[in-house]
Amino acid sequence: MSSGRVSRRARIRTVASAAAVCALLAPQSAAAATAPYAETYRPQFHFTPRQNWMNDPNGLVYYQGEYHLFYQYNPSGDVWGDMSWGHAVSTDLVHWQELPLALSHDDKEMVFSGGAVVDEHNTSGLGTAENPPMVAVYTRHDKTTGVQSQALAYSTDRGRTWTKYPGNPVLDIGSKDFRDPKVQWYAPTRSWLMTVSLSAEHKVRFYTSKNLKDWTQLSEFGPAGATGGVWECPDLFPLAVDGNPDNVKWVLVVNLNPGGIAGGSAAQYFVGDFDGRTFTAADDGIYTPPAGTVVQDFEGGDFGAWTATGTAFGPGPAAGTLDGQQTVTGFDGRGLANSFHSGDAATGTLTSPPFTVRSPYLNFKVGGGRHPHRPGRILADFDGGTYGDWTATGDAFGSAPAGGTLPGQQQVTGFQGGGLVNTFRAGDAATGTLTSPEFTLDKAYVNFLVGGGDHPSGSAHPTALELLVDGQVVRSATGKNAEALEPASWDVRDLAGRKARIRVVDDNTGSWGHLNADQIALSDVRARPGAQETAVNLVVDGQVVRTATGSGSEALDWASFDTRPYLGRQARIQLVDLNTGGWGHVLADRFTEADAPARSVLERAGWADHGKDYYAAVSWENAPDGKRYMIGWMSNWDYAGATPTSPWRGAQSVPRQMALRTVDGRVRLTSEPVDGVKSLRLPSPVTAAPGTVTNTSRALAGPGAEGKALDIEATFSLRDAERFGIKVRTGSPGSLGEETVIGYDTAAQELYVDRTRSGAVDFDGSFPGVQTAPLKPVNGTVTLRILVDWSSVEVFGGSGEAVITDQIFPDPDSHGVQVFAENGSAHLDRATVWHLAPTHDKDTAP
Repeated sequence: MSSGRVSRRARIRTVASAAAVCALLAPQSAAAATAPYAETYRPQFHFTPRQNWMNDPNGLVYYQGEYHLFYQYNPSGDVWGDMSWGHAVSTDLVHWQELPLALSHDDKEMVFSGGAVVDEHNTSGLGTAENPPMVAVYTRHDKTTGVQSQALAYSTDRGRTWTKYPGNPVLDIGSKDFRDPKVQWYAPTRSWLMTVSLSAEHKVRFYTSKNLKDWTQLSEFGPAGATGGVWECPDLFPLAVDGNPDNVKWVLVVNLNPGGIAGGSAAQYFVGDFDGRTFTAADDGIYTPPAGTVVQDFEGGDFGAWTATGTAFGPGPAAGTLDGQQTVTGFDGRGLANSFHSGDAATGTLTSPPFTVRSPYLNFKVGGGRHPHRPGRILADFDGGTYGDWTATGDAFGSAPAGGTLPGQQQVTGFQGGGLVNTFRAGDAATGTLTSPEFTLDKAYVNFLVGGGDHPSGSAHPTALELLVDGQVVRSATGKNAEALEPASWDVRDLAGRKARIRVVDDNTGSWGHLNADQIALSDVRARPGAQETAVNLVVDGQVVRTATGSGSEALDWASFDTRPYLGRQARIQLVDLNTGGWGHVLADRFTEADAPARSVLERAGWADHGKDYYAAVSWENAPDGKRYMIGWMSNWDYAGATPTSPWRGAQSVPRQMALRTVDGRVRLTSEPVDGVKSLRLPSPVTAAPGTVTNTSRALAGPGAEGKALDIEATFSLRDAERFGIKVRTGSPGSLGEETVIGYDTAAQELYVDRTRSGAVDFDGSFPGVQTAPLKPVNGTVTLRILVDWSSVEVFGGSGEAVITDQIFPDPDSHGVQVFAENGSAHLDRATVWHLAPTHDKDTAP
C-alpha cells in the first residue's frame, strides 16, 4: 500500500540510483557523444526535456497565443528529486520550446504538482488591470515536516519569470497527503474553484475563493470507483454529451497510483453533475454480478475436497478477519479462503479437485496482495503423480515426485500444486540425477523454483539445477541451505532456437545434500526473486491458463476467467500464496460458473487510457473555442525510475482533444490526437493494398511503410480470425525478433497492445505484458489510429473510446510494420502510413 507520494517516489529514486549504473550504461553508453534529441530512445514528436527527470504535467493554461506546459522536474539529475516546475510553450500543441526553470525547489520546500490560471480581473492583486497576472497554484511540500499545503506564485511577463507569494501557504490543513490543486474560474458564482486531492483518503475536496488567497471548503467526493492506490492530480471540467450544448455533464479526473486498470499508475474519471458546490457521479457504484451456479463458497466448516499445502490457509475457511489483519470486506456469507493464517510470512496452496469446464465463465471474488502469477509455458510442474518422460538415476528421486515435506526433513515451503522434486528421499545421503527430454529454447527466460543445499555446479559434489546445451552445462542454480523454494531465472536469449535439456543433480551426501525444484517454465518474463505470487489460478493440463490477483487491499472484488477455450476439458482452481513480504496473502470467495463475466471495480470504472503509461492526466484551461485538451505523463511509477533512457527520463503523451460520447448506452470520455499531429505528416504516404489476411504476418506495404516515427490509420472487417491487427517496430531474428503487437481479439471484443517482445523489457518485471481495452466493432469493422515514436505507441480504437498508451524500447534497427491474422482470416479494408517530422526544439526559447 502506498503511504503517499514522498515515500513511494523516494523509493523509486533509490532504485534508479542503483539501476542507473548498470541498466542505463548498456543501451546508452555513448549518450554523451550523441547529438541532443538523437539518442536511441529519444521521442521525436513527444515533449521531453533536453536532460534530467520529468513527471506530472502541471499548470496547463492558454494565454496570449501560447499553450503553457509546466511539469514536475528535477534540475539536478535524471531520477526523481528536488521537485520543481520545468516549463515549455507551444502555439499548436505539437511543437514545443523548452524555457528556463519556472518554479524552483529551495531549502524549505519542493514544488509539487498544481495548476495555473490567468487572473484576468486581477482578483489576487498580484498584477494590474492592464497587465493581469498568471498565477500558479501549487503544492508546497515542506522538506522538514512533510506537510503538504497549497501555495501561490505569479508572473506578469507571460510566464517567463515567477515570484513566490510571500504569504504562502494560502491553504494548509496540516496534512501530508493534501496535494495537486487544479484551479479554474467558475463563472456562475464569479469565483475561483479549486479541486484538490486528499490522496490517502481517496477523496477529492472542492474549495472556493474570490481572490486566490482565501479559500473556503465547499464539499468532498469519494471514496468511489477504483481505490487501490492514492488519488492524485484531480481535474474537473464540463463537456457537452455527443456535442449537444443542451446536455452538459462534468468530468472529474482522479489519477490513481497504484491500482490502475493495467497495473500501477492510471487516469480514472467519473461523469456526473456539478452544481457549483458538489460533484455527483452518475454511477452510484451498486453492482450485481451475473447469476450462475456456485461451485465453492467456503461456507462449510472445512475445505471439503479441496487440498491445502503449507500453513497459509489454515485448517479450513476463515470467518473473516484473522488475528493481526486489517478488516476484510467484500466476501459473501460467513466464510472465505484467507491465507493470512500466521500472517504474511506463511505460504501454501489450496487446490480444487478436477472438474469439467461446462460454463463460459468462472466468476469469483479475490483480494489480498497484488503479486500476480508470471506467465510462461510449463516444462514441468511435477503435479501428475509421475516424472513423465523425465529420466531418473540413483535413489535420490524415488519413483515419483514428492508431495511436500519428507520424513526427517524440515518443513518444505514455496512449491506450487501437489508435487515437487525433492531429493531428500533417503535423507541427505541419497544421490542421483533427473533429466528432462529435449526441448527448444524459444522464450527469453527459463524460470523455476529452487531450494535445498548450497552446492553449486562445479563443486566436488553439487546439488544443482542445470541447463544443458550440446551436453554441456551452460546455466546452473542451487539452493541457499533452506527448504523454502524461491523463484530464479536464466536469461537464455543468446541461446534462442537451440535444443536443451534440464538436469537436476544431487551428488552430495553431506549436510544439506539435497535439492528441491518445481515449476520449470519457459517465459518472456524474468522471474523476480522476492516477488512471489499471491494469486488465483486456473490450471488446465498442468499449465496456468488464467490468473487473477488482489490489489493490495483486504477488500474482495469480483474477477472472471473466460473458460470458453476449455469447455469440456478437465481443470483445477488453485489459490497460491508464495509471498512472505508485505501483502503476502490472498483472499478468495464465491466461485461461480456463469454465462457472462463478472466485472471488477477496475473494469466498471472509467479510464481515460487503458495502457501502462498514461498518468497525472490534466487538461488546459482557457483553450480557444472552448476546446478541452488533455495530456498525461507517459510513464508508470512501477518502473519510472528504471527506464533505459539518458540523459533525460520521462516524456509527455501527445495532447488529446477530449469529448463525451454515448458508447454502447453509456456516456464515456473519449479522446483523439490533437489536429496538429496531422501537420507533422510528411508528403507521399504509403497505402496498403486491401485484401484478406489469413494465418500469417506479412509486411503491411513494403519498405516504404517502415519507420520509427509513424502515424497509421487502418480499418479491418471481421471474418473468422481470433486475432488480427498491426505489428510495429518489428525486427529481424538478429534483433531477437522484436515486435510490438497492436491487435484486436474478436472473442473478447478487446483492443490490445502486446509489448512482451518489444525490445528492452527486462529492466523491471512489471514492464512486459499485454494491455487491453474494451472495443466493440461497428458494422463489423474495427478502426485503429496508431502513433509510433522512437519509444512509445499510442493506439486509438474506434472513435477514441478505447485508448492504450505504452512505452517501448526497441532496437533502432527494428522498424518494420506488418499486418497479421491468427487462427483464421480478417480483411484489411484500408491502411495508410505517414512518416512524421520531428518536433523537438534544440534551443531554448527567448
